[in-house]
Amino acid sequence: MRIMAIDYGDAHTGIAISDQTATLAGYTTTLHTRRQEQVVEGIRALVQEYGVEELVLGYPKNMDGTLGPRAEKAEGLKAVLEAALGLPVVLWDERRTTIDAHNILAAAGKNAKKRKKTVDAVAAALILEGYLTFRKSKG
Repeated sequence: MRIMAIDYGDAHTGIAISDQTATLAGYTTTLHTRRQEQVVEGIRALVQEYGVEELVLGYPKNMDGTLGPRAEKAEGLKAVLEAALGLPVVLWDERRTTIDAHNILAAAGKNAKKRKKTVDAVAAALILEGYLTFRKSKG
């Protein structure tokens, strides 16, 4: 079973897909579009190509745990994805993933311009790793 994590953004959406055993984050990419319909179609194509059975969508809570406009946007995408793809979508707390992704890329020597192109995919991989660890701990 493969699981896909999604870091949904205004202009870039990071994607990470697990291996077939759903234990390791594997393939990553970024969808570069502001249009939700194109994001959904890009996700649909990857779901079909990789045989994804579950989606994990980053849920951008505020640092104090409250929900704001970005969380509402994620909730809206969750409903659209469930209707369009017929797959379960788990909302996953993504606080700090983008900050951590920037730090990882900076430590790897990527300048700000190069980080901008890949940070969302790295953030999606962090979301996926967190979710996979959680699933493993539940047994």
